[in-house]
Parts: sequence; structure tokens; C-alpha cells
Amino acid sequence: MQLELRHLEAVCRIAEAGSLGRAAGRLGVSQPALSAQLRRIERVAGGELFLRGRHGVEPTPLGEFVLSKARLVLGEMDALAAGARAVAPHTPLRLGCILLVLVDRLIGELEQVMAGLGTGQDVSVNVEHSATTLTRQLGAGRYDAVLYGEVNDHEVALPEGTTARTLVPKEPFCVRLSAAHPLAGKDRIALSELAGESWMTLVEDDDGGPEALVAACAKAGFTPVLRHRVADRQMHYGLIAAGRAVSMSQPTAPPAEGTVLRPLEGDPVIGRIRLAWNRAAVPAPHAELLYRAAARAYLANIDNNAFHRAWWDARPELHPVLEG
Repeated sequence: MQLELRHLEAVCRIAEAGSLGRAAGRLGVSQPALSAQLRRIERVAGGELFLRGRHGVEPTPLGEFVLSKARLVLGEMDALAAGARAVAPHTPLRLGCILLVLVDRLIGELEQVMAGLGTGQDVSVNVEHSATTLTRQLGAGRYDAVLYGEVNDHEVALPEGTTARTLVPKEPFCVRLSAAHPLAGKDRIALSELAGESWMTLVEDDDGGPEALVAACAKAGFTPVLRHRVADRQMHYGLIAAGRAVSMSQPTAPPAEGTVLRPLEGDPVIGRIRLAWNRAAVPAPHAELLYRAAARAYLANIDNNAFHRAWWDARPELHPVLEG
């Protein structure tokens, strides 16, 4: 393994927080995941970077050396990003997203928005599989804005100098299963009826989704088998159509051959969608335009499923604000 910028940032955040638990919260990852990452970094560095005690962690002499170099490298990368924007002000506006349903329509909406500005500026969209990666790169200046999701009580930590706005405060996750599944004919499914199924999750899912699913299933009386981790949509749908797995899904997801989407009784897993941007790179009027473009892209998918259209229409207080 070679050290990457994200490894250097993790070391800096651990030193700043004084504990792995607080650093994990700021980075938006679990403490066990951060501990495992630190062990890998220490193997590359050649020794322990922090002394662990009852009151937190303190850098070792090797840790102090690595920290000094890490801060220099990260500072130079931030300066490089800011300088490049200053020298070339008409470079594309860089938007990072996780693989939300609205992304397919978002690109067309953004092209119309940028054309309407009349500045000659374009927009580039990049899809990541990790909300943590998005926010880390937003803080490092490699994205100007990011669009991401959070599930249940999970909150993605945002870097300094950014502003966030909630696009959709609440959407109930549903379940996608094979059209031949015995439960496919039901209008609504109780989570307890899915005990014993093999579940599909994304390759990197750090928006709180896996934890929310496990907690909801525990409340329903079983432990889910998180067997498959497939990011490719077509392969994902194919495994479900073949009856080899079921998965949680946004309620705006489109139909897929051989599968059906069904709402869950009691809405045990709730998602929300947020937009965050770097205030130094995205003026407030442009942030408003990004918000409106994302809102229109979301609304364009509401009719993909009749059950979600009915749920959505009954809750106007959740609708994005597009007036004015």
C-alpha cells in the first residue's frame, strides 16, 4: 500500500481530535474502520504514529514527523486547488455525487443552468461510492460542491468553509425483490417477512445505510445477511431478478426488468439528500441554482413508483422550495 492524501488527512484528524472516536466522527467513518486504516498507515510508515491511552492518543516521535510532512502536503494541495481556480476562473464547476437516482437527470438540468448563467462556465459531474470521499475532496478543493445522502440518524461530517442545504429531508427506503418472489404480489411488506433473505449493499456505503438496515432488522427480530456488495446497477438488478438477493432502494428508483419495488411497513429506514458547497468557490446565487437543478432532477423521478407519488403528495412540507 502507498500513502494517499486521504491517509495523511486521517492522521491529521486523529492528532487534532485527540482520540480515534472523535476523529472517526469528524471523518464520517466508524471507529473500527479508522483503527484498521491507522494500522495500515503505520505499517507503511514503519512504526506506531500514536500512543494510545485511557485519555486518548498522543503522537509518537515518528508520528510528529509524519504529521509535519502531512500538513505541508495537504496545505500545498489546498493552495494548488485554490490557485488553479484563481488563474482559470472559467474552469468547470466540479460537482461530486454518490450514486443517487436523481444523478441521471441532474446532468441535463445542470447544463441548462450553466447555459443560463452566460459566463461560459461548464459543469463536470463525478460519481463516487463514498460520502466520506466526497466531503474529504470537497474540503481539499477537488470538488466545488457535493450531493450526498444520509440514512436515519447518521450525519456526514463536513469540512470547514462549507455550507450544506437539505434538498429532501425525508424519503422512506423501499425494498427491491424478484418479480417471482412470493412477497412480490403484496402492496406493502413487513421487514420481518424478509428474515432469511440475502441482502445487497453497495461496495462502499458510509452514509449510515448498513447500520440503519441492521438496526431495523434487529427491531424486526432478525439479523440480515449482508452477502453481496455490487456497485454496478445492471449486475445488481440481475442478481435480484434471479432471486439471489433483495436490496434497500430509494423510492424514486426506476423499474428494472424482473424486479419489483415495494414499500416497507412503518418506514423503518429513512433517507435524506443534501447539497454542500465550498463558499469560496460557489457564490450563493450559483448554489441556489445547483439546489434548484437537483430538486428538479429529483422531482422528475417521483412518478417512477405510484406508491411513492401518493406518499410524497401527502407531505407537502417535505417538498423542495422552488418559488421566487
